[in-house]
Amino acid sequence: MTQVSTVLGPLDTAALGFTLMHEHIVTQSPGIRQNWPDVFDRDLAIKLGIERLSEAKRAGVDTLVDLTTVDLGRDIPLIAEIVRAVNIQVVVATGVWRMIPRYFHLREPDTAADLFVRDITQGIQGTEIKAGIIKCATDDTGLTEPVEKALRASARAHRRTGVPISTHTDAIKQVGLDQQRIFAEEGVDLSRVVIGHSGDTEDMDYLKKVADRGSYLGMDRFGLDNYLPTDRRIKVIAALCRAGYADRMVISHDASCHSDSREPDYAAKKFPNWRYTHIPRDVIPALREAGVSQAQIDQMTQVNPRRIFERVDPY
Repeated sequence: MTQVSTVLGPLDTAALGFTLMHEHIVTQSPGIRQNWPDVFDRDLAIKLGIERLSEAKRAGVDTLVDLTTVDLGRDIPLIAEIVRAVNIQVVVATGVWRMIPRYFHLREPDTAADLFVRDITQGIQGTEIKAGIIKCATDDTGLTEPVEKALRASARAHRRTGVPISTHTDAIKQVGLDQQRIFAEEGVDLSRVVIGHSGDTEDMDYLKKVADRGSYLGMDRFGLDNYLPTDRRIKVIAALCRAGYADRMVISHDASCHSDSREPDYAAKKFPNWRYTHIPRDVIPALREAGVSQAQIDQMTQVNPRRIFERVDPY
């Protein structure tokens, strides 16, 4: 039986259950805490993390995929403390987000790939906790040289370890197609890739093109209504389900319990639904009302995540 690495140890993919595929627990600005440690309230981060993950668990979430990378201030010992207090299944990531460290800019992609593989096979930040997924990003600036190197590094680490890739994109700029092209050039099986933030667009032609190439659509910013309100996200997913794409979507929020990029109560005031419970409590009933069957909901929240993690053999 296939296993996936989690904070609490190896987990059979059959036990993943209801899975949120694109979330964060704690994000931090790289370098800030190291230079001005008093600006980060670690106790508050732990308190909020335990509260929010406990809420998610009570709402029926079995597994959460934390896509926090080094340039988002990944802190695995901190995350482990929170996760162990709640006893919830959390998969953590290696890779890089939009703020690609300058260390990688003038080096070949294999330099980063080697470090990603170390996170996957040996453990992260001196712990025995291993990454179970690779994160990379392309935003509105497109394929700059550092971005392309990060994508190729992610692809090479994926091919060496077999763990899946999940991306950040600007869906309006359709950069998911660029990601797929780079991955295909590197020999990646595109069915092992989630093209993230695809739910930010209503362009059905683009979404179908990404899905038809084999990748999963990350419909993963529920609660961030400034990108697209929930009711319109629901309509897009329902339309894709009617068109036969339920087996090519995963859903999530891209939320966090605590981020040093904003005041603790900012998200609650500006985006009150941007939390782990929005999908199980609000989105799932709305999908049913929109004509999405329970089998299709199970496909997006349970079957597809299991399939994404299921094959872990390098190729």
